[in-house]
Amino acid sequence: MVMYRLIRYMKPHRKELVIAFGLLLIATASDLAGPKLIQIFIDRYLIPHHWVISQLAWLAGTYLFLLVLSAIMHYWQLVSFQRIALQIIQRLRIDVFSHVQRLGLEFFDKTPTGSIISRITNDTEAVKDLFVSVLSTFVQNIVFLLGIFAAMFLLDVRLASLCLLLLPAILLLMQVYRQTSAKIYRVLRSKLSELNAKLNESLQGMHVIQVMRQEKRVLAEYGQINRENYQAARRNIRLGSLLLRPAVDLIYTLTLILVLGFFGFHTQDSPVQIGVLYAFVNYLDRFFEPVNTMMQRLSQLQQAVVSAERVFQLMDDQRLAPVKQGTKNPKIGKGMIEFQNVSFSYDGKTDVLKNITFTACPGQTIALVGHTGSGKSTVINLLMRFYPVTQGSIRLDGVPLDAYDDEELRGKIGLVLQDPFLFVGDVSENIRLHNQEISDADIVQAAKFVQADSFIDKLPNGYGEPVSERGANFSSGQRQLLSFARTMARNPKILVLDEATANVDTETEEAIQTALEKMRKGRTTIAIAHRLSTIQDADLILVLHRGEIVESGTHQELLAKEGLYYKMYLLQQGSTAAV
Repeated sequence: MVMYRLIRYMKPHRKELVIAFGLLLIATASDLAGPKLIQIFIDRYLIPHHWVISQLAWLAGTYLFLLVLSAIMHYWQLVSFQRIALQIIQRLRIDVFSHVQRLGLEFFDKTPTGSIISRITNDTEAVKDLFVSVLSTFVQNIVFLLGIFAAMFLLDVRLASLCLLLLPAILLLMQVYRQTSAKIYRVLRSKLSELNAKLNESLQGMHVIQVMRQEKRVLAEYGQINRENYQAARRNIRLGSLLLRPAVDLIYTLTLILVLGFFGFHTQDSPVQIGVLYAFVNYLDRFFEPVNTMMQRLSQLQQAVVSAERVFQLMDDQRLAPVKQGTKNPKIGKGMIEFQNVSFSYDGKTDVLKNITFTACPGQTIALVGHTGSGKSTVINLLMRFYPVTQGSIRLDGVPLDAYDDEELRGKIGLVLQDPFLFVGDVSENIRLHNQEISDADIVQAAKFVQADSFIDKLPNGYGEPVSERGANFSSGQRQLLSFARTMARNPKILVLDEATANVDTETEEAIQTALEKMRKGRTTIAIAHRLSTIQDADLILVLHRGEIVESGTHQELLAKEGLYYKMYLLQQGSTAAV
């Protein structure tokens, strides 16, 4: 099944493969004709001492011509096979990455990042070796072996028939190696994936590791996985050392003894010409050369097959992101949001949201507050269609959420997360994010709108200032301001703010509160906030507790109720005695 799926990637290159195969046949025929010409020279001219200069010159010229032709054909067939192989693996990598981009957050929540990276990079690299080295080698050598057998039968049918006994022994050896090594390679690829996952986790959390002095523990865990990988690699080396070259050499030696013994016992009754014997032994030697090559490639073949299994497992994963349903293409106009009896569970057992119902009218600001784990972020995840709505319904402008395509939904809803993510590039690129409809003037205007221009203008290169990985060369507040500018440059109809001011210092927070007020004008806004002071002017505040809306109202109304919101407010004001 795995090989069939890999071979399917070769179908678009049928014509190129036919041409490459034709070049291979010509090269193989040129190689195999050489021993035959030497046999003619020995039996017709060398032993009888019958020298005819013109015929000898013809033989020598033909032999040299075949050598040159073989070299040229081998070069072009090798280049052709390698080019096709690289195109195939390029297509495979694009398909894998494209599928990963369509996977939902459920997949990424449950799969280590390092494991995904390992499958996209290391495993596809192993599959590349299959197309670049293994398949071309097997095709070339199988054609060569068939040609050798044909030449053997032309020389001597009896000796060639005897050599047919080689095939079952070699095929049995290959099958034993494949079955035994497959288990080892699965362990090897799994441990390599674990190494990448541990390395990725450690690098991202290095500041925590160093602060908490966890270096020895992390090193021990990494070393344990590394030892298991090393042990599996040693088992593979021992297996290869036994079943690959030594076993083939043994079969070759026994076959050579058998052929020479057959020649010795039958020379009196049915003499064999010396030239025939030379050519036959030469073909036999050439027979085991490709066999040895293929046996050595078996290791790469097994590694590639196991890696391909892992790649196709990733491609077959159906935990896809929710997609548009229906044929119509509605547009988000006013920005009205309706949640109707929405319940949701991540694991299918425990409900994170329970019968959530509310309406955000166009231009209104709805704030979600509550303790950690109350379901605030889940509301946003469902609104952004990161997860499918399983119970209840969400509507935008009266239209079901799943009726909108991704471009419309993500283009009209601006999301600002608590931990903004910046890409490697410069400030301007991080605001534009390759949206060519956003001009340089739009970028500057968006930055001024959120008051990010105050620090951008002080940078040595301004909007061209380089941004390192994850924006590490900027403060958390500066990164947040850039994420605000990125959102406003798209002029969304709906704003979703997930703790947007959590990482901003007090001075910066005061500066962007004004920007937030301007951003919210004319836009429906859903805001998650732990700092209750930032959402006091919200049109409606929903208090969530264990997935349910337990209170709702304006800031003053909720304080007057003296319920959960009132207690949270007093805690933040430092009035613990009153609570």
